[in-house]
Amino acid sequence: MPTRILIFTAGYGEGHNAAARALAAACDQTHGPGTARVVDIFELTRPRFNQISRRAYIATINGAPKLWSSLYAWIDRSNIVPRCMWLLGQERRLFAQIIAEEQPEVICSTYPIYAFLIERLRAEGHTLPPHFNIVTDSISINSLWWRAGAAGWFVPNTDSADVMRQGGVEADRLHVTGFPVPAFFGAKALHLAPPDLKTAGVAPRVLYIINSGTNNAEETARLLIAETAWEITIAVGRNEPLRLELENLAKGRALPARCLGWTDQIPHLLMTHHVVISKAGGATTQEAIAARCPMIVNQIVPGQEEGNYELLRRTGAGTLATTPTAVMQALRTAFAKNGAVWQQWRSALAPIVRNDAASIIAQHLIDAAHRNPLTATAAAPRLSAATLPTGPALT
Repeated sequence: MPTRILIFTAGYGEGHNAAARALAAACDQTHGPGTARVVDIFELTRPRFNQISRRAYIATINGAPKLWSSLYAWIDRSNIVPRCMWLLGQERRLFAQIIAEEQPEVICSTYPIYAFLIERLRAEGHTLPPHFNIVTDSISINSLWWRAGAAGWFVPNTDSADVMRQGGVEADRLHVTGFPVPAFFGAKALHLAPPDLKTAGVAPRVLYIINSGTNNAEETARLLIAETAWEITIAVGRNEPLRLELENLAKGRALPARCLGWTDQIPHLLMTHHVVISKAGGATTQEAIAARCPMIVNQIVPGQEEGNYELLRRTGAGTLATTPTAVMQALRTAFAKNGAVWQQWRSALAPIVRNDAASIIAQHLIDAAHRNPLTATAAAPRLSAATLPTGPALT
């Protein structure tokens, strides 16, 4: 029977979901189909409220970044989240129910709130399997990630591990594995790459990913399309009117200018383009690193995304350009002299590429499941449907 691993995620930022999906796929690949299940308790419990709160989150980080920065810093240093866990009564009941029904041998989460739910259940006397946190942020890591404790933390890089050690996390519980990305990156590493800019007649390939709320998106796209010496790919997500507008603008252009809607081909695009322009989201930044695709960051959400750009800055693997004009200048600098600066950026990415992170984490979780004494015997009653707290105990 496959080892059952429950992976809990949340849709507040694509990095949480991307990491969960990649990890689940790696677990199934390592130990057989059905080994892992991905669950979003917030979506299952109150889907309408979850959708509204996610929209509010996106509106705040994009429309009021200073407010979000202050809120993020306040949450980092205050005890507001533990004190407000009573608001998640429905979520906690379903969380406990799923664990009781699935009887997982190990639990992991890519969103920090789940650790507080586990902490509460354990305080009530329930015996639970080991829980691990998959940290999806870099460097600017909120203390919520470690305050509730865990059997271990998987972090994307050594700089992030240093931050958590300074926050009081025991060094032997920190595992620097990289960010779990799809297996595609590792499988295609030797087969996909952008063409050599030193070769005569080769045009630079620029990928522009437009996220929800991206500043100056249309103006940047127009300037890119007007630069006829480059091949351009623009992914606009679900903004169909913008896609049609840009597609019409690109008609008659000598070199290709593709305007894509929602696509699942981002990994392939990252591996075959010289540069990606995007906000410093967790998933995008980590997948760009996995693809060895230098990044021009055109927007940073204060708080969690600051560390993503800081990682690129420390590595020397891209640059920050927050206006359309600055983006164009950064590209021209990168591609000048047969791409001399671009080559420096790409070379700088090599030491931090960890395309095997998902499989490494998956194996660690499976090993932890096999070591779990609950799989054979237990010193205390394991959480079961019969022992689930009801009513006020979970509110």
